[in-house]
Amino acid sequence: MPKVAVLKTNPDSVIQDYGRLLELAEFKKAISPDKTTHLKINISWHKFYPACSTTPWQLDAVIGKLLSSGFEKQKLLATQNDTVVVSAREGAIGNRLDPVVKKYGIDYLYLNDPDSEWVKFEPKEKMLVLDKIYPEGIEIPRAFFDTNIIHFPTMKTHVFTTMTGAVKNAFGGLLHKKRHWTHSVIHEALVDLLAIQKEIHSGVFCVMDAAFSGDGPGPRAMKPHVTNLILASSDPVALDTVAAKIMGFEPSSIDFIRIANEKGFGCGDLKKIEVVGTDISQMNLHFKGSEETFASRGQKLIYHGALKPLEKLLLRTPIVPWSYLASRLYHDVYWYNVFGRSRVKKMLKTDWGKLFLSYPGTSSSGRSGQTR
Repeated sequence: MPKVAVLKTNPDSVIQDYGRLLELAEFKKAISPDKTTHLKINISWHKFYPACSTTPWQLDAVIGKLLSSGFEKQKLLATQNDTVVVSAREGAIGNRLDPVVKKYGIDYLYLNDPDSEWVKFEPKEKMLVLDKIYPEGIEIPRAFFDTNIIHFPTMKTHVFTTMTGAVKNAFGGLLHKKRHWTHSVIHEALVDLLAIQKEIHSGVFCVMDAAFSGDGPGPRAMKPHVTNLILASSDPVALDTVAAKIMGFEPSSIDFIRIANEKGFGCGDLKKIEVVGTDISQMNLHFKGSEETFASRGQKLIYHGALKPLEKLLLRTPIVPWSYLASRLYHDVYWYNVFGRSRVKKMLKTDWGKLFLSYPGTSSSGRSGQTR
């Protein structure tokens, strides 16, 4: 029976609580200190936006726990990858993760850099969609073979997958910049990535931060909430199943959870998951996840609607940069300044916001945070 650890936490005790969380989730059974361990950071936006990306205390606590448990810093890699619209390097600075990485002397691995080698991989497991999307061959990072991976998602909704968590975090590492080609069959693609992870990684572990969580048209244009939770598991599907339940969704209604459960790539049945730590039986955040933005409506028209016949022309030909520019302008310039900035300011006034500002960096208002 897979185990998912859930704890209530607060800014004063979160570092210690993460240590306890990892022990409850039996992280030592999932990953070995003998192997290189990728700390797969989640950067969903290069701007700081609550619940959007890996938090500094999440990364801080886990690295500290690993080092105190016999893991060598030389074998830890802060692993990131750009998207066509999000810069991982900017995100590490904007989300105040860079000071944490430097504090521990951990090296970065940027999978999008020219010297990062991607190799063709033929999975033993029959693929649902990836072999059709990439008929020339599925490429994955050479650096991932025979290594541990720890996923660092946050609790939030997503316009294509209802919720996004541990399972989708692999999407940002195992697939290169052309991963947006999979959006029309995203659920099946995520299940394929679960199969690949089982074949290439020596160990998988997942740590989800829900100090802030986000509802609405995620992963960027959400309404952030203070929810004071942290979760962990060695089963990404089980972790997302528990997170979905807490958020207020029926896990089996989310296709990637249902399909992964059916294929035996993880447990998507709450009745078969052992939840340890905090009792979640009465938890329900009543998230809707159904709101959309102008940008997400346009994307869905391309992937599933009237513009579907033009998908390849719009997203897989030399004219594709138009969509990247449109997304950047919409989210970074229009949406953030009209809606997002005020929400960020409100969340920065909370205790979690104050903890965020205590990590070195420059806040959204230009004020420097104090060093921890």
